[in-house]
Amino acid sequence: MTYRRRLSSLWNRVDSGEIHQAPRKWQPWLSDTGSLTQKIERAIGQKLEVLVLRDCRQNLDSDESRYFHLKTTRCRIREVLLCSNGTPLVMARSVIPTLSSGGSNQAVLRLGKKPLGAVLFSKTRNRSKKKSLREIARVNKRSSLWQQCRRKYEDLPSPLWARRTLYTLKGRPLLVCEIFLPELLKYPTTK
Repeated sequence: MTYRRRLSSLWNRVDSGEIHQAPRKWQPWLSDTGSLTQKIERAIGQKLEVLVLRDCRQNLDSDESRYFHLKTTRCRIREVLLCSNGTPLVMARSVIPTLSSGGSNQAVLRLGKKPLGAVLFSKTRNRSKKKSLREIARVNKRSSLWQQCRRKYEDLPSPLWARRTLYTLKGRPLLVCEIFLPELLKYPTTK
């Protein structure tokens, strides 16, 4: 008899029940559907600092490109650390196709040290009625995501938990991956 692995791929949909494979302490962070920036700022009692690690055009890997229904190979990639008093809490990687940053969406090109959540969850944003696709993953030293992050943040522990969400900004797709760092657990989760 063959047994199917419980988590057959790196990424698993939150709504498939796989959230229960994550440690209980991480579940509120992984499953939250609101602005992660706002949730963390409520927990730490201050504004987050955004340390931009990379913000440039580059090729997508095959795993990221499957989210876009077009032949997108190069996108704007923005990688940041969300910090409190210089301590990294979350490492985020945003994939922004060229079509998603034009017209009235140009604010995503001028973020600077502002978190992407400020644009995605603004009151004036054209909210999609469709539920955002959200997945979670356990990331360890063997995963390419962990290795990519390690090149930019040397003190990266293993394993980590991450979530990835496909958002729409005025009808255009953006893929956001957030890797949760252990220091985040020092703060209580809030509603």
